Amino acid sequence: MSFDADAIVVGGGLAGVAAAIAVAQAGLTTIHLAPAGPPDRRTSALMMPSVDYLQSAGLIDDPADVGHALTQIRIIDATRRLIRAPETLFDSREAGLDAFGWNFANIRLLEHFHAVAAGLDNLETRNAGVTEFRRVEQGSEVTLTDGTTLRAPLVIGADGKKSLIRAAAGFKARETQFTQAALVCDLELGRPIGGASIEFHYPQGPFTLVPAGGNRANLVWIDDADLLRDAQSRGADYLLETFLDKSQRLFGAITIATPTFVFPLSTLSVDRAGADGVVLVGESAHAFPPIGAQGLNLGLRDVADLAAALTGVDRSEANWAATVSQDYSARRAADLARTGGMVDTLFRSLLAEMLPAQAMRAGGLWALKLLPGMRKHAFSLGMGGR
Repeated sequence: MSFDADAIVVGGGLAGVAAAIAVAQAGLTTIHLAPAGPPDRRTSALMMPSVDYLQSAGLIDDPADVGHALTQIRIIDATRRLIRAPETLFDSREAGLDAFGWNFANIRLLEHFHAVAAGLDNLETRNAGVTEFRRVEQGSEVTLTDGTTLRAPLVIGADGKKSLIRAAAGFKARETQFTQAALVCDLELGRPIGGASIEFHYPQGPFTLVPAGGNRANLVWIDDADLLRDAQSRGADYLLETFLDKSQRLFGAITIATPTFVFPLSTLSVDRAGADGVVLVGESAHAFPPIGAQGLNLGLRDVADLAAALTGVDRSEANWAATVSQDYSARRAADLARTGGMVDTLFRSLLAEMLPAQAMRAGGLWALKLLPGMRKHAFSLGMGGR
């Protein structure tokens, strides 16, 4: 059977572009199907292992040219619960690091990724989506939005939470929808927050300010979805007063620098991340609320493990793509299970109203505040330690 490429990557987000580049850098002729979408106005807080990967893969040079250093994480329990957690400050210097990571605008990262992709002769990018997927002898076939078909031994699904590749290839997914959503925008503060990401924990979720350079901060406010949409509909003056209250008026005058967007929250996991010549990366394989800065960090670890699986395979063998998918699935299993459990537990603990859960969470933060060994372990887990 003839194939159009060694690999087809489906999905035009950050994980999809990174995967297409990694596959091409491994020496495979690659077709990247990346339908144009609206600009991604969100930001991504990438921990240092992810930043190191971006640099080693040539996706960025100096992170300071693209993003803003995250040197501290400050957690403030703003609830009125009977048992409250202590205010806790994590400083990167405790871990012997100049920074925990860097906060990047997704648009800026995507520009850099596209520039790298354009320089790879064995990578072809098409502005087209996929309408059908089916398995063929020793490979897979996809039908594009223009009706044409493409075949390849290896297909990488990076087409998001509603992944057609995942569903059509028969991967089992578990998804939980939350009543909470996230409101995001950029704010100009009267006083800068430096390199500190500041989390005010409220009963329905955190109100987080992430440094974006100068006096600017990226806001991620998690709360009941109906409440967020109602607040958004009331206009800028209402939002500003709410932001002042939520931030406990610690940063002086606030102005809204960008439009606000509200995103529904859910978790998604799969029974396995690869099989039969198909692999899933990014939100095709996992999705979480924006807690603990794990979303794109986990997606980049997907890409790194895919690159490692490709490095070790003999592509002269007829079933090489199936071997890659099995190897990739085995490499990702423990990380996906551990990270998924950690983020789900953390998010649910933020929402817990029962006294035992409140006590456990408060006790945990007291331990992190007072015990250096536990703080070091928490640093490792939060930064993607395996």
